[in-house]
Amino acid sequence: MQHTFKHIALAIFTLTVSISFAQERENDTIDTDVVNVIKPYTPTISDAFKIKETATLNDSTTGKKKVIKYNIFSIPVASTFTPAKGKAATVDKEKPVKLYDNYASLGVGTYTTILGEIYLNHALSSTERVGGYFSHHSSAGDIEGVNFDNNFSETGLNAHYSQKLRDYSWKVEGGFQLQSFNWYGVPDQTIDVFDVDHAFYTANFGGNINFEDAIIKNGSVLYRRFGDDQDSGENRFVLKSGFDVPVADEVINAEVTIDYLGGSFDRSYFVNEELNYSNINFGLAPSYQMKEDDLTLNLGLNLVYLNDNEASDSKFFIYPNIMASYRLVDELLIAYGSIQGGLIQNSYYDFAQDNPFVSPTLFVAPTDQAYNTSLGIKGKLSNSMSYNISGHYLADNNKALYKANTFLGTAEENYQHGNSFGVVYDDLTTFSVAGELNVDVNRNFKLALKAEYFAYDTNNEAEAWNLPDIKASAFLDYQIDEHWFAGANLFFVGERKDEYREEGVLVFTEPMTITLDSYLDANAHVGYKISDELSVFAKANNIVNQDYNRWLNYPVQGIQFLAGATFQFDF
Repeated sequence: MQHTFKHIALAIFTLTVSISFAQERENDTIDTDVVNVIKPYTPTISDAFKIKETATLNDSTTGKKKVIKYNIFSIPVASTFTPAKGKAATVDKEKPVKLYDNYASLGVGTYTTILGEIYLNHALSSTERVGGYFSHHSSAGDIEGVNFDNNFSETGLNAHYSQKLRDYSWKVEGGFQLQSFNWYGVPDQTIDVFDVDHAFYTANFGGNINFEDAIIKNGSVLYRRFGDDQDSGENRFVLKSGFDVPVADEVINAEVTIDYLGGSFDRSYFVNEELNYSNINFGLAPSYQMKEDDLTLNLGLNLVYLNDNEASDSKFFIYPNIMASYRLVDELLIAYGSIQGGLIQNSYYDFAQDNPFVSPTLFVAPTDQAYNTSLGIKGKLSNSMSYNISGHYLADNNKALYKANTFLGTAEENYQHGNSFGVVYDDLTTFSVAGELNVDVNRNFKLALKAEYFAYDTNNEAEAWNLPDIKASAFLDYQIDEHWFAGANLFFVGERKDEYREEGVLVFTEPMTITLDSYLDANAHVGYKISDELSVFAKANNIVNQDYNRWLNYPVQGIQFLAGATFQFDF
């Protein structure tokens, strides 16, 4: 519309000027005359001044060009040489390793040990997969010097279904686990033997989802039911979601967490009275990452609101979540540090998996990890060798520590003979120094070494019960040739301290602090690959045959041998 108006205005202006010019021409007073040309103009060009003679050279010697003739002097030579045709050199390539979707493994060994695993994974289509996992590990025990039953068994079953689409992928899974153990660590093994067995069961269901190019990045949900044969039960529900929040030209990453825990025990250790616990916490953890040249900086907070339903109490926690790294010398030397914190949701399930000899009489409460600071350097010494050296300082309020239960002279339950463990809470600060070295020459040889030293400071308890002062480990995998393979792992655990006490109608002893000796657990295995599908193996555990105590009054099996086979296959 605007362009049309301009064109119309221009046309009107042009027409007006033309009419005005025409009117002026009509009023012109100059008369018209006729001019007659009598003779046309004929111009002429004068000759230019030119040199009329050619210059001559007066040199005494005038050079002449010399005529040069080229001839080829050739002599015939007899030769029988015939060049061979060239061929490109070939590069030796390793035979690609055949990967299978499924495998089954079975091994048997001393102490009537049975170890079995089956993993299945099947593609229903190009986007759908279904699978399952079954495992079993059991042993008759037969630990030297122990008169009580000390066998154990762990059996697990899991199934999953997953789908991967263009914009998102998701997975759903569920499982069940049954575990049986014995409280065989009775201080006096000469008393009349009684039944000390107990069992745990776990049922879980959950799933996760991941999005591509969306504000919501991922989400996960887990429901777990855990209980025992002592009328104890626990429910855990965890919901997590991660998303991106665009702010101006930047992106803020955030994670939201809802964590519910509730359970009950049939009685406490000293009193036949039911114990209940229930709490829920809501967490929000926003963070922002900044990168500039060799510096990477993550700035964030961890905000947690805790509602203790059983105590009708609520608290709000603010934790730092800051991490930084700086490349001092490319990949050779990288300095890093962090200060973080969080609310740790302790549970009966976690305690029982860490120490299967806990009594079903625990007081369960979360741990407030006010801060966890670290400072270190890491890098690569070569393309196949990397290192990591760090120092840590932690402050845990209400830290859960395992401690041997009192030996009750009036015991009513099979775990009240000083043969089980309870949980005590204390404010604990921990200082540690760690070093790590990894060697990865190629896919045929891998070595990892790690060691860490700890120093503890408690507030109320006399010691940091059952926490070691030193931990070290070594892992080795070696593919000897196309058929033979071997490996080893070693674990060293330093001294720990525990407390022993007896209490009864006529018996009462002052608590005694007992130091558990450090121990080295060395394990090795060797195998032979018969074909791509079938291989056989042999294992040896506790090779140095140390009769050490993992927990107070709980010795372990001596040297153990196991042999078996693994079969890989596709449907």
